[in-house]
Amino acid sequence: MPVGPDGWFEGGKAIKVEGGIKARSRRGRIGEEWWSRRFIDILEGICDKGRLERGRRYARAGQVLDLDLEPGRVRSRVQGSRTEPYQVEIKIPVYEPEAWTRVEEALADQAVFRAKLLAGEMPIQILAVFDDLGLPLFPTDLDMSCTCPDWGFPCKHLSAVLYLLAEAFDDDPFRVLAWRGRQRDDLLAALRGPVTDEPPADPLDVPDRPLTVDNFYEPATSLAKLKELPGGASAPPELLLRVLDPPKVRVRHIPLVDLLRPLYRGLGDDQPS
Repeated sequence: MPVGPDGWFEGGKAIKVEGGIKARSRRGRIGEEWWSRRFIDILEGICDKGRLERGRRYARAGQVLDLDLEPGRVRSRVQGSRTEPYQVEIKIPVYEPEAWTRVEEALADQAVFRAKLLAGEMPIQILAVFDDLGLPLFPTDLDMSCTCPDWGFPCKHLSAVLYLLAEAFDDDPFRVLAWRGRQRDDLLAALRGPVTDEPPADPLDVPDRPLTVDNFYEPATSLAKLKELPGGASAPPELLLRVLDPPKVRVRHIPLVDLLRPLYRGLGDDQPS
């Protein structure tokens, strides 16, 4: 049974919790998305693997009672073998508003970042944006504390909270940014740009104009300017006789049309040229 530096004992089985937060992963690794896996990789690189393994068992058993994330801080209560749950706190530096302004300007300059973040996605290339500004997204130095008597780092209670925090990042990648001090709504509002009072112009909105018809009965061109088209062939004088059905009339056994045709031609010859 391990003894802490202050003489406390931390042994025995943990008290079973009803309604605690349980890790979704029942075996193997914890964390599904690239951002939660990056966080876990950092933890496994700086923390004792044996203690992390015990923390995974605590996380899967539901020993964590709650998980409260706010800018720069995560608070939690973890039920151990004692009646009173242990108080866990994990702190990281929060970036100042000026630093976040630089981040938002860099993200807004890239259409792919703006589009994916507005759609609720976290592109992996965002890491390079933070690194180029000297503002790493994921912390490599965690200020962690637990009220348990275990003097190891991190204790299984802290480890359990860290793994559940990774799963919380799975559910909402904007929690990673909120931990660094920027809430989702504030970030997305900055990426959308300033809000204007006037709505954007509708390209299909055509102003109504009354239909007016002026001088409807007046010719567009003066009749005096109309001239006979050159080279046009004149109609034969007896055209009307050709078009109409011939009357069934005969004069001395001669069809009337045959008698009228010479007369129509004669009228055409009398017209001035």
